[in-house]
Formats: sequence, C-alpha cells, structure tokens
Amino acid sequence: MRGEREDGGPRVRRCEGGRTSVVSRNINLVYGGGSIGLMGLVSQAVHGGGGHVIGVIPKTLMPRELTGETVGEVKAVADMHQRKAEMAKHSDAFIALPGGYGTLEELLEVITWAQLGIHDKPVGLLNVDGYYNSLLSFIDKAVEEGFISPSAREIILSAPTAKELMMKLEEYAPCHERAALKLNWEIEQLGYL
Repeated sequence: MRGEREDGGPRVRRCEGGRTSVVSRNINLVYGGGSIGLMGLVSQAVHGGGGHVIGVIPKTLMPRELTGETVGEVKAVADMHQRKAEMAKHSDAFIALPGGYGTLEELLEVITWAQLGIHDKPVGLLNVDGYYNSLLSFIDKAVEEGFISPSAREIILSAPTAKELMMKLEEYAPCHERAALKLNWEIEQLGYL
C-alpha cells in the first residue's frame, strides 16, 4: 500500500476511510515501512485494529521515513528493488492511495509484473476525488493506440471509495494475457516465487 502525504487536506481525510475498510475486514498490511504520511496513518490503524503490519524499507531511507512511531514488523532491505520484491512476496493484493513519484513507480512495476505473469494478484487504485483519472485516461489512450492490450487494461481496478475498491479486489479474477507463464528470472533469486 502506497501513499505518502498526510497533510493533503480534504482528499487525505477521504482516504482515511481506507483505514476503516482494511481494519473492518481483518486484513494485514504490507507497506513501504514509513511512519510518515498516509502510509504511517494506515499502518497505525491496521496495527491498532489487531492486524499484522509488515513495513519494508531500504536502510538508506530509514532516517527520512521513520520519523515517528513505527508499528509492527519493520524489515530493512538493501535497495528499492528488494523492497518491492519483499512487499510483493508477502502481499495478496496491491492498493495505491493518492501519492507521488514513489507511489507511481511501485504501482507501474506491480502492473508490469502482472502483465508479464510474475504474479496474478489484484492491483487497485483508490481514486478519491478522481485523483487517478488522468492516469487512467493515459492508460486507456495507450490501449486505444495499441501500446497496451485490452486484456492487460483489466489488470488495474479503481474505485472512488475504499469500501468499493475492497469489494473489487476481493472479486478479482485475472483475465489478461500474460507475456509468459510464471516467469522466474531475477525475482526468483529474491525469493518471490
């Protein structure tokens, strides 16, 4: 789960509904490991609600992103690639909250991994106030232009509320063509498969 900014005003307050949806479903959390921003707020809510929390953070980011109270298990890793591999290894689904470059980078990587057949887990966008509308329009344009297959477009789920997104994630069944079945290149070496 990604999303960094906690002082983003009304949109952030609407994102906080995601905490309730996750906690009420007794879902555990694997996230970027920071104690700041939306990541920190969600991790505290899940932990406070009795869920297991695993934060995965590169050692070099610890001074910057661990400025407040950490909850649950914190796994320090060597780099960003190992962070994403560890998060993917321990996750059943991926959710992107409104965020910046880091959120987009991690989101696009897990979408690409799904397209390649590395995983078949659902990928969801919490599209509060249409935050991800431009990204979804870009992806739809790429489908229209033939850069993304129509079936690969189905990898991405989105909803304006956490409750609706959680329902879509629970109902997800992979239906896209994969570039290959169960690829096992470098990701296998990191223990993902």
